[in-house]
Amino acid sequence: MLRLDGKTAIVTGASSGIGLATAQAFAALGARVAVGARRFERLPAGDAFVRLPLDVLDPASCAAFVEQAVAGLGGLDILYNNAGLALGRAPFDESSEEDEQLVIDTNVRSVMRLTRLCLPHIRDNGHIVFIGSVAGRVAYPNGASYIASKFAVRGLSYALREDLLGRPIRITTVDAGAVETEFSVVRFRGDEAMAKSVYEGIDPLTAEDIADIIAFTVTRPPHVNIDEVVVKALAQSSGSRFVRREA
Repeated sequence: MLRLDGKTAIVTGASSGIGLATAQAFAALGARVAVGARRFERLPAGDAFVRLPLDVLDPASCAAFVEQAVAGLGGLDILYNNAGLALGRAPFDESSEEDEQLVIDTNVRSVMRLTRLCLPHIRDNGHIVFIGSVAGRVAYPNGASYIASKFAVRGLSYALREDLLGRPIRITTVDAGAVETEFSVVRFRGDEAMAKSVYEGIDPLTAEDIADIIAFTVTRPPHVNIDEVVVKALAQSSGSRFVRREA
């Protein structure tokens, strides 16, 4: 893996899970990293990090975050759009307007907003990375809002490649399967037992697994663009199909 010495990066949703692991991976490779999240106290600390509050649902917070991050870093090379969530596992006709809005606003509108705000600052040979999901490739039951949001992220990445064609900016989407983080705790509204059951009987991916893949994509030679990565646990074939060990 090549180094990121002299490079700068922004990571959203960096207070836990894949965002935290990726920010730490970038820093370990020599980058300076602006990290943002609502849970400011949980952001990584140290000389490699510019720690800033960020509410991705608030346009003013996003604008202030990008302005302060770029100023603190002295420029921008890498944007990793990590912030996202899912809510519930129920048939679509049991969904609510409030949940649908929160998922779409967090996973789609905020990603579009932050990408738009960062794009004027991204230097030549820069890189934009989106966290997608296997749910954005093949649908599964009882997850319509989340699935729709991740199909949208993949569509955004495709469209952005078209708009940026000819500019030296790379774009990568990482479509991950079952990664054991706080994702399922949020999805099941704090129900730890339900969240744990998602990963029972399999060896799920870890946040560090995904961070390692993201670090690999951003350290390729400048002429190499890894468009998409699809990564799943070995015991997983789709968003809802697993082979689980006997208890």
